[in-house]
Amino acid sequence: MGDDALVLSHRLGEWAGHAPVLEEEVALANIALDLLGQARVLLSLVGDEDELAYLREERSFRNLQLVEQPNGDFAHTIARQLYFSVYQNLMYGQLAAADSPLAPLAAKAVKEVAYHQDHAEQWTLRLGDGTSESHERMQRGVDALWRFTGEMFAPLAGLDLDREALREQWTARVTEVLQKATLTVPEDPQSGAWTAGAGREGLHTESFGRMLAEMQHLHRSHPGASW
Repeated sequence: MGDDALVLSHRLGEWAGHAPVLEEEVALANIALDLLGQARVLLSLVGDEDELAYLREERSFRNLQLVEQPNGDFAHTIARQLYFSVYQNLMYGQLAAADSPLAPLAAKAVKEVAYHQDHAEQWTLRLGDGTSESHERMQRGVDALWRFTGEMFAPLAGLDLDREALREQWTARVTEVLQKATLTVPEDPQSGAWTAGAGREGLHTESFGRMLAEMQHLHRSHPGASW
């Protein structure tokens, strides 16, 4: 969970200076900061947050392959945000309601990710039901990332979640948003040989190594340095 938040935070941070409008520059940066805050809390529960973020090798990260996918164009980023924020909102909702050590964190985080989900859904509607070009780009992002969504519902060691309920609720919500945006829900399966996703096992896509090198460059180049 901490790696999911950390990696997606960095990906969204890559939009700084490149977002399509100034308001989105601020919105994406705020979402990235929320995720970074979640990552810091979660990583601190198991060790030194800086060491875990900046000194681990690629195979040690256990994030979903979905969150490490390159930003692509803005529609591609929004599709990634839609899939992940709906998942994260439902997951934190379950954890917040359970008698779990993570319940306090989840109760705080669920308020943040509710905003993330709303942001992604609003943009999905605007792009999907917008111009022919924005519709085409949004559909392309939705289709391209669908194969990474099955990994979200695989069992996660140490986390007591109702995975089947999570999958059903996620599918229902994402389907509702896509249909409202006049987009086609992908028919491909979310699991099986066709799909991707082994990030929880430490296997990552090609672009992740480049992202990690950039994210860790400063810390590794100047070990022990402080501002």
